[in-house]
Amino acid sequence: MDNFKQNIIKEIAQELDCGFDCYYNFKTDEIIAIPSFSQFADEEDFKEAFSDSLEKVENHKADFIKIETLESFESFKIMELFVKQISDQNLRSELENLLANKKPFQNFKRKIDHSDFRQKWFEFKQNELEKRVRNELERGKPAHNNGYK
Repeated sequence: MDNFKQNIIKEIAQELDCGFDCYYNFKTDEIIAIPSFSQFADEEDFKEAFSDSLEKVENHKADFIKIETLESFESFKIMELFVKQISDQNLRSELENLLANKKPFQNFKRKIDHSDFRQKWFEFKQNELEKRVRNELERGKPAHNNGYK
């Protein structure tokens, strides 16, 4: 995969990690990132704040592939996958317990942020998000122009 396409995948993955839904225009390579609507209490405020982006996507629907933010269960699965590959048995056991109890996201984040595995977590999560983006682009791209494998 060439660097340009990898950069697109990386950028979309970063936007998803920030809670944005992404729209990728496969004809122009434009990326439009819009916060997930569920983050807004008022639909009118949302439409006003992102009117230009929403209009652009609406007017060129056929040219965009939408990649949505992760659902909670998908984020949780990434955390589980990360924990399984940790070499430190004590930390792995502690994280498994945190994931099985109340407030798993909050407790996982707190524990990882204060461990030697913090950077490895960020790299792992980014890699998993990039895999997801690549799969979404492959699935959403017209068969005659599929350059994301």
